[in-house]
Amino acid sequence: MTLDEFVKAFAAEFDDTPEETFKPETHYRELDEWGSLVALSIISMVDDEMDKRVTGADLRNCTTIEELYNLVESK
Repeated sequence: MTLDEFVKAFAAEFDDTPEETFKPETHYRELDEWGSLVALSIISMVDDEMDKRVTGADLRNCTTIEELYNLVESK
């Protein structure tokens, strides 16, 4: 999965935030819609679509979507 594909998949987990809001440099934890349910959806998406495991701590330790993508790719 490329970074652009990851950003699109990441954005798809949000119901109310416009897709154009999501860029590699987006600080996802600052989004109004960010919360524990979205975090669980992101963890599930990474597991299902990339066959990799991330934790809640991984999500807390990353700031941007690109940082999270790079972390996932390194696993």
